[in-house]
Amino acid sequence: MSDVFADLVGQDEAVDTLRRAAAGASAVLHAAAVAPPTAAGDEFDAFAEEPDGSPTAAAVDAGAAMTHAWIFTGPPGSGRSVAARAFAAALQCAYGTGCGACPGCHTTMTGTHADVRMVVPEGLSIGVNEMRALVLRAASTPSGGRWQVVVIEDADRLTEAAGNALLKAIEEPPPRTVFLLCAPSTHPDDISVTIRSRCRVVPLGQPAPEAVAEVLVRRDGVTPDVARWAAAAAQGHVGRARRLARDPEARKRREAVLAVPRRLTGVGAAFDAASALIEAAEAEADASVAEADAAERAALETALGAGGTGRGAAGAIRGAAGQLKDLEKRQKSRATRAQRDALDRALVDLAGFYRDALTMALRAPVAPVHTDTAALAEAGAAKWDAEGALRRLEAVLECRTAIEANVKPRIAVEAMMLSLWKG
Repeated sequence: MSDVFADLVGQDEAVDTLRRAAAGASAVLHAAAVAPPTAAGDEFDAFAEEPDGSPTAAAVDAGAAMTHAWIFTGPPGSGRSVAARAFAAALQCAYGTGCGACPGCHTTMTGTHADVRMVVPEGLSIGVNEMRALVLRAASTPSGGRWQVVVIEDADRLTEAAGNALLKAIEEPPPRTVFLLCAPSTHPDDISVTIRSRCRVVPLGQPAPEAVAEVLVRRDGVTPDVARWAAAAAQGHVGRARRLARDPEARKRREAVLAVPRRLTGVGAAFDAASALIEAAEAEADASVAEADAAERAALETALGAGGTGRGAAGAIRGAAGQLKDLEKRQKSRATRAQRDALDRALVDLAGFYRDALTMALRAPVAPVHTDTAALAEAGAAKWDAEGALRRLEAVLECRTAIEANVKPRIAVEAMMLSLWKG
């Protein structure tokens, strides 16, 4: 059976770091059992001693390898959350290795471990109330006797108040709690410098297409030729490559995006293309959240007494309007996030097309991202030359930046389409 790090693609240096840290954490637990800490927060200093009172060499190595707060950072698709979950499993592993077979590894990887909490923001931000509740729960003693592990995906979405609540917990950590943060950038600059300064950073790079293709074949049973195509088209994004390889609808959406350059024949066509791109992102997002929204609303209504016939049932439903309104607000925020994520995937595909045109105009000896539109990119390179291709690529990247800065997506996309048409 593969160990917990098997699906962390193309990140050998990071895996080595995490393996050593997991072994160090296991040694810390052993040392704490031999010489229990005298104060809260001293777990990482509770080392076994030599006869002369000095810590053993193994204990010193363990302390150097392990700490209570980590940041996983890298480009989208590099495997930040995969690395964090795998490390959490290794910390809970009965053997301290992340074997993938023991109950600690299995329950962590399937999301059912009682001492591992995954925070996956569904909306545009992570609020202070959610973070305070999480920190309070994380301060409890691990039920399994090893570690309380808190994994926060997209930690850049912490509000200022939520960040301050987390900072206090990181500055004064409970004795058996480990915080694992994920930041979606090559530099963790979106997380406050005070939090960053108290964490150990694990940088992840964009995996090579060959490594992504290999894991698609091995893990998902994708045929080698489809795996190679999907890995190149996804530009190293493992999750995106998996969707392209297995989901026909994802391939259709990509084809529609890559048809945009052919459609830009005038001002009206540019606005039409912008509308089509926005509407496609909205439809994709609505489809992705509709089932979850309906299930959440049904569960809440049932909990509040919907369908009941007893005394007071109707009054209970009327009094639940505030809770239903809060649910609708959360679901609206999640839908907005899903729309922006879908639109960003489309923009990444479009940027790949203009990148291909640029490399062809420069006659650079690199393989195209989109092999199935290479002929169109080559025609564009001949028409625009390198400078024109570069301007168009920059227009797509500027659109992504504008949307991240909370510019209305429709306004940003319309401006981009006009820039792509005018060159």
